[in-house]
Amino acid sequence: MERQDCPGCSARDARIAELERRLSELEARLKTNAANSSTPPSANPLGASPPVTKKKSGRRRGGQPGHPPHLKQLLPPERVTRTESIVPQVCENCEAPLPQAAGPSDPDPKRFQVVELPPIVATVIEYQAHSRTCPCCGVLTEATIPAAIRAHSVGPRLTATLSYFSGCHGVSKRGVEEIAEAVLGVPIALGTVANLEQEVSAALESAHAEALEAVRQADVKYADETSWKVWGQLCWLWAAATAGVAAFVIHARRGAQGLAALLGETINGVVHSDRWHVYLQVPEERRQLCWAHLKRDFQKIVDCGGPSVFVGRRGLRIVRELFAAWHAFAASAISRRRLQELIAPLERRWSKTLLEGALGTDPRVAKFCANLIHLEPALWTFARVENVEPTNNFMERLVRLAVLWRRRSFGCNSAAGCRFVERILTVIQTCRLRENNPLEYLATAVNAHRSGKLCPSLLAGC
Repeated sequence: MERQDCPGCSARDARIAELERRLSELEARLKTNAANSSTPPSANPLGASPPVTKKKSGRRRGGQPGHPPHLKQLLPPERVTRTESIVPQVCENCEAPLPQAAGPSDPDPKRFQVVELPPIVATVIEYQAHSRTCPCCGVLTEATIPAAIRAHSVGPRLTATLSYFSGCHGVSKRGVEEIAEAVLGVPIALGTVANLEQEVSAALESAHAEALEAVRQADVKYADETSWKVWGQLCWLWAAATAGVAAFVIHARRGAQGLAALLGETINGVVHSDRWHVYLQVPEERRQLCWAHLKRDFQKIVDCGGPSVFVGRRGLRIVRELFAAWHAFAASAISRRRLQELIAPLERRWSKTLLEGALGTDPRVAKFCANLIHLEPALWTFARVENVEPTNNFMERLVRLAVLWRRRSFGCNSAAGCRFVERILTVIQTCRLRENNPLEYLATAVNAHRSGKLCPSLLAGC
């Protein structure tokens, strides 16, 4: 006689299974920290271990014996304002008088430079429009100040400097106002600071478009996105970069429209990113996933425990061996061919680990492994394509400036403010990558804009 299941018992078992699943998810969330997720260290829960724990070496602080010295760099002679010569008067041996001019056998003088900042007083040009009475007819003729002069009360270099403080070093508008008065001796209104930012934004429009196009056409690009706010409403700051140019775009969406605003409707080249689903529109063979993210994911599997903890442990071992091979290649200790030989067995072990995890009893780990199986070709692009790294740390370092800006100012209050943010970030980070002076470029761009000329090329010399 067949046993009939009790409807109440079946409902109870299903309810227990659901509660166990929810409990497992909550426990995993409680164990989330900066070491096993994208949670920043500042948001770590109480009692969580720091993401990086270094053992004490027992050595004294400071430079260690034998380390390469970092000597003070002397400025070239053309940068020296004044030279003071210290010449010995008498011989230290026989006390005979010494000549003032150097002899043919005398060595070059020892040099020491002192850098000082003189009192900064901004140049103020006052234009006076005079009136004159004609001695013949008695008519008063008044001169007028040209409209081109009256259009700007702040010169292009000071305009660029004030926007450089806010766009590069995170000084607030009130802070910029105070710097202008306390340091430069030029009192300006708070509204003028905002107006100058908008003028700089207009001057950089073509430079931003140039950087954006360069990134879109690049063979290899790194991409990332982070949240932003416009009047408290959530939007997204998208960023992409190559070795010599960075571009930023603020968009209302984190989906395909936002990615298209950054990389165009048709995405070219290899894209290095995280596993956000919008990047699925890029073929796997033209993608590289970030192994630093995967390392944290496997650490989380280990920390949460359960029947699939072996997946996390195996994954971490593969990650360690992968980074060891990559660091040897980056240090030119091995060739790319040797790198590929070291990576090949890791690929096989990786595939086996993912398959076992996907067939395991832990649904959370099984879903994670199944997702990675579909993306597996995008994990090894760095081994075969030049200028592709296994991690997206390069892009995340560039985005850090924007993240700090967002934390200080909570985003923007207008679309015009968003344009200033994305354009000034693009110029600042591109100049840094190319080792150019960003302030000099900003001043040149503002001067060209006021003259009705195009902004100079941001990528000159490419």
